[in-house]
Amino acid sequence: MSESNTYMMVGERLCMNFINTVSWRESTEKRSDRFTSYAKLVDWSIHADVLTERQAQKLIIISEEKPAESAHVLDRAIELREVMYRIFRTISIKQKPPQEEIELFNVFVRQYYQLLQLSQEKDHFLLEFKCSKNPLEGMLPPILQSAVDLLVSKSDLKRVKRCEGDLCGWLFYDTSRNRSRRWCSMADCGNRAKARRFYQKEK
Repeated sequence: MSESNTYMMVGERLCMNFINTVSWRESTEKRSDRFTSYAKLVDWSIHADVLTERQAQKLIIISEEKPAESAHVLDRAIELREVMYRIFRTISIKQKPPQEEIELFNVFVRQYYQLLQLSQEKDHFLLEFKCSKNPLEGMLPPILQSAVDLLVSKSDLKRVKRCEGDLCGWLFYDTSRNRSRRWCSMADCGNRAKARRFYQKEK
């Protein structure tokens, strides 16, 4: 997946888009991490509809007042992203994730799921994450929940795939009817593969 000035939300699930904040994952030369600062994490969270503009502005103010805490949250966010990547990448190749990876993931589950509470909305109920003691990490529980929801859905896991583009490494949830999607984006890795095939054929 190529680097650009905008976030490409092609994973079809919040957790997949979160994982895909590293471009060219499998390249030692091109690999690029979007989360180079806490502000970048907040900015991505706006584009992913995890935070509102107003919430984001408040978090940026807090982060500037507490740089050490915001740096720690950024490290935790990256740690969560990477364990999610390793688990879902293993699933994408039809293998069972190692138990040690599940245990690492469960550290986050235990931390954030204790924030769940039931709330009433007119004629129905919602299970939501209440405010964390540390508002700087407010974007992480919804992302975790997205991953948990996918992991516990047996049939949906079969739709988790890895882009076939060379060195891309992006993951996505295949929503196509016949489960035939091969690329993170047809406009990017798909076209690159198409051009390569055309070149080889002409050659």
